[in-house]
Formats: sequence, structure tokens, C-alpha cells
Amino acid sequence: MLNYIWLGLILVAVVLGGWNGRLQELTDGAFNGAKMAVLDIALPLVGITALWLGMMRLAEQAGLVRTIAGWLRRPLRLLFPEVPSDHPAMGSMLMNMAANMIGLTNAATPLGLRAMHDLERLNPHPGTATNAMCTFLALNTSSLQILPMTAIGIMAAKGGTQPTAIVGTALLATACSTAAGITAVKLLERLPRFRVPIPAARPASPGSSTSPSPDDAPSATAADPPAARRLGWGGKLALTAFAALVLMGFVHLLRQPAADGEVAGGFVRAVNALSLLALPAFLSFFPLYAALKGVPVYEEFVEGAREGFQVAVRIIPFLVAMLVAIMMFREAGGVALLTRALEPLLGRVGFPTELLPMALTRPLSGSATIGLFTDLVNTLGPDHLVTRMGGTLLGSTETTLYVVAVYFGAVGVRRARHAVAAGLLADLVGIIASVVVCRLMWG
Repeated sequence: MLNYIWLGLILVAVVLGGWNGRLQELTDGAFNGAKMAVLDIALPLVGITALWLGMMRLAEQAGLVRTIAGWLRRPLRLLFPEVPSDHPAMGSMLMNMAANMIGLTNAATPLGLRAMHDLERLNPHPGTATNAMCTFLALNTSSLQILPMTAIGIMAAKGGTQPTAIVGTALLATACSTAAGITAVKLLERLPRFRVPIPAARPASPGSSTSPSPDDAPSATAADPPAARRLGWGGKLALTAFAALVLMGFVHLLRQPAADGEVAGGFVRAVNALSLLALPAFLSFFPLYAALKGVPVYEEFVEGAREGFQVAVRIIPFLVAMLVAIMMFREAGGVALLTRALEPLLGRVGFPTELLPMALTRPLSGSATIGLFTDLVNTLGPDHLVTRMGGTLLGSTETTLYVVAVYFGAVGVRRARHAVAAGLLADLVGIIASVVVCRLMWG
């Protein structure tokens, strides 16, 4: 499906560019897309990915990843039955989801890349997405998060009287999009079109027993870390002191006076404080915990950072391909054409026409969607019903095609199977839910 989408974007862009007399804009868009993919996204991502995969290496060597995965083994097994319950991928996926929920986008993407790398170790068909990969991508493209801070920040900066009003609607809408994404990915994987051949079982040697199930033994490709030493009383005391310092920092941030234009609601300030404190806490906790477990922290961090550098460089061709097609389509007037074509129909069913450009752009470009939302706030005001619909939409959907390019590109997956369809369907449900929930809340 990704082949058809990419080819369709380019061919339609060229036809529209010629028809509208925007061939020069189309050409500029292609070069700008290639430049953006490398200079604005890939290169900054190299350092961020190296940092977080270095930290993940420490967490893995200290046994922390497996411990975290064990806490939520049963619910994760329901979503990812193909992944052994003690595999590092379980912990990586859980940490990515947690980062997404609290809005740590700079950490969520590298952690997601690590999770895809771990899932690739279990892939019997390299180059083709597994069911677990598609499910994980559906969770990411459904934008499961607690608080849409980007939308709230824009509405607050423009003088909104209740910028946090969209917190509840965004939670409901993202719950709908997440449920739709999971349901779609689980149903689509059963269709003959999206099935992958089951690898033939190796013939059993005489006298050998049947192979154990994935839950009975870890995968041979899981790269199990060496057994770390157990924490003594000194280590437990050090972790307790660390937790106390983090709690004191959290309380201190809550007591800080609100700056001009800052959202001062108690819940929002608590989440802001958590987001501000989470990164320093993670960056110090992982090395501390690993050191207490006897891990050579500097050596292991460098090894993980080296892997992160390789992963970030590997996604450049996929990013260039996708962003060039997206920029060509947008600059040729494709989004504007779709908006004009769909406005009459959507107007009849109660979908605000002012929201349509955001809805069409959201799967393609996050920055463009934020720009459209800012323009919506400037035009209609931060407290308008359609503006709140736009903020809810921004918090309950994701840039699906970008996420597909980055996550699958990191592990060299070219056949995305049903992941794109499930992600786009989750976006559609999130868009519809944003409008319906906001109408129910405010009429």
C-alpha cells in the first residue's frame, strides 16, 4: 500500500502542478523536502537517538528493561502475542508508550526506534513488517497521550480563557483513535492480502523434543545481557535517596509562580512539572541504576550510542522519499484541491469546513498542521468551537506517513503490509471523534 501512496502523491503532484501552473513551486517543494529530511530531521535525530539508545543500553544491561516488561506482561501479551514475554522488545515498547503519553516526543521517537530494532530481531521475513511491528505502529499513529500540550500552549498564548478545556475531549478522541487502530490492525492482519508465509519448521532430529514456545525460552536472537548483580542495602538506599530528590524537585516545580501566559491549572501544571522533570530524572536514573548493578556505564553507553547513530543514518533514504512526495503534493495544490472537493459533502454532514485543511494535512506533516491550527486560532479565536475541535484533533491524531517512514526505515522494512491502512483509519476515527465529542461537550 505504501508503494501506491508514494507513487500516487508524486504523479498527482506533477499533474496538478502542470494544470495549476505551479511546476516551479513543485520543484522547490521537492528540493526543500529532501533538505528538510536530512538537515532538519535526520541530523538532529542522530544525536538524540544516540543519546537515548545509549541510555537504553544501560537499562538493558542492568536488567531494567526486562523488569519493566514483566510488570505489564499480561496486557502486552494480548497486544503482541508473537513477542516472547521476556524479550527486550516488551520493555522498549512500554517505555516508548510511556514517553508518548506524557508528551516526551524527543525521547519517544528514539525509544520507538529501539523497540522496532528489537522487534526486527524476531522477524522471520526481513524487509516485511511483522504483526507485532504493525500493532506497535498503530499504537504510535493513534497518538495515545494524556495532555495535548502543543494545542493548549497555542490557545493559551492567544489569550484563551479556557485553553485546558480540550484535555477531556482530547482524551476521549485519542481513546477512540487508539481503539480503532488496534481493532483495525488485528482484523486486517487476518486478511489473505496482508498475510505473510509462515516459515517452515526445521525438521526435528531423532530423539529431540518439540521446540519450546516463545514464552518457555528467550529468543536466540534476543541478545540477552549478562546477569547483573543484585542490589545491596547500599544500592537500595541510594535509589531511595534519588527518588526523594526527584519528589522534592517535583514539589518545587509545582510551587513556582506561573509565568505570563502560562496555563495555571493545577492538573496542567502538574503535567508540565512532570514533563520538565522527567528527562533529567531518566538521564540520571539509568546510569545510576546501572552503576549500582555493576555495569561499566561509560563503555555500555558508548556502545548503545554507536548503535543509535547507525539507526538514525539508516532512516535518511526513507525520510527523503516520503518528505519529497509530501512536499510535492502540497506545493502543487493537492491539499487545496481536496479541500475544495470535499467541502460541499462534509458541510452537509456537519463537519466544519474550516477544519478540513487540518484534517487533510495531519497525516502528512506535523509542522504544517500546527501552522494551520495557529491560523485557525488567529482567525476564529482560541475559545471558538471549531478551534477547540482543531486542538482536540491535533492531540488525538498523528503524522502517520512520517511515522511509517521513520520507524520502518530504521529497520529496513519496505513492505508495510496493513500498518499504513490501520494508521490512516485511526487518524480518520480520531478526526471524526474530535468533531463529535466537541459538539457533545459545547454544542
